[in-house]
Amino acid sequence: MNTATTGLAAGMALGFAGYFGGFWAFLLVLVLGAAGLIVGLVVQGDLDLRIRRQR
Repeated sequence: MNTATTGLAAGMALGFAGYFGGFWAFLLVLVLGAAGLIVGLVVQGDLDLRIRRQR
């Protein structure tokens, strides 16, 4: 999947969570999505957290 498709899917998931679950469900999906993005970037090798800890 390319970046636009991934962004579209994330936006739709947040929209459904906000519509059907309210604000707290929207916030939960947003936080868990961000955490999943960070973990995915670390596993893929695009984000190196060791550099950020050395400062």
